[in-house]
Amino acid sequence: MSNKVKTLTKNAHALGIFFVILDSLAFSLMSVSVRMAGDLPTFQKAFFRNAIAAVIALVSLSRTQEGFHVKKGSWPLLFARAAFGTTGLVLNFWAIDHIALADANILNKMSPFFAMIASIVLLAEVPNSFEWVTLVIGFCGAAFIVKPTAGIASLPALLALVGGMGAGIAYSCVRKLGNKGERGPVIVAFFSVFSCLVCLPSMVINFVPMTPRQWFFLIMAGVCGAAGQFTVTRAYQLAPAKEISVFDYSQVMFASIWGFMFFGEIPDRWSVLGYIIIITTAVVKWYYNVFVQDKKKKVRTSAAGTRSHGAA
Repeated sequence: MSNKVKTLTKNAHALGIFFVILDSLAFSLMSVSVRMAGDLPTFQKAFFRNAIAAVIALVSLSRTQEGFHVKKGSWPLLFARAAFGTTGLVLNFWAIDHIALADANILNKMSPFFAMIASIVLLAEVPNSFEWVTLVIGFCGAAFIVKPTAGIASLPALLALVGGMGAGIAYSCVRKLGNKGERGPVIVAFFSVFSCLVCLPSMVINFVPMTPRQWFFLIMAGVCGAAGQFTVTRAYQLAPAKEISVFDYSQVMFASIWGFMFFGEIPDRWSVLGYIIIITTAVVKWYYNVFVQDKKKKVRTSAAGTRSHGAA
């Protein structure tokens, strides 16, 4: 590999990390905006968050040569992605109003572990023993945050965890759609419009008149949510997910900072332990995928080349 190619690869990797951190910052600010919007129905908040992303995605599609064309065979996966994604979003928004921001965010970030399970069915990717171990440890970390022995008090945290499951399945659908060659703006637009349609009836029936302050924060939630979607898409265009996805856990750090600054939230020691377990597991998994697995592949490739040369 030439020095120029190596430099471009490193630059793309660095930019990928940069965009993932921007995505984390955007989604953490979205969480703050949702909380700052005050006592409003969850579906009303979710509608505004998705409406802005829908408008941006539809405008982007209208300017492409293919327009709103959807590839044949994508419809079932698009519906599955939208349904599970909407479920995850609504539950996450509800949790944001009932538990600490950092807790809601870290539980939502259990989605990669759920995605690994969903990938067995959707992508026929069976995790190896190491990945199963990281999955179990990740759930143990979540248990320290959920605190299941707290009874009814843990309900918001448990629902936040279910929201992370919905997001994880949705991400697996996105990956499969990407493997089929479906365009990113199509996936974003379908999910956003679908979510708006799901939230609309409840929002209309239970609509609560909003103050200028609440309008401002809901619009900000939509802007930050859209920014998060587009920056994370750009990140994974620049570098492989296995190399940069771990940096998405920086959202927990941002959420902890905003929770302390704006709401005086100080995570208890068990929640902090849960954060450490989940983030450490993610870092170890990233290191394993990037360095250990790649080294094994190089050894196998070298061995195959040696056998081929010897046969010749």
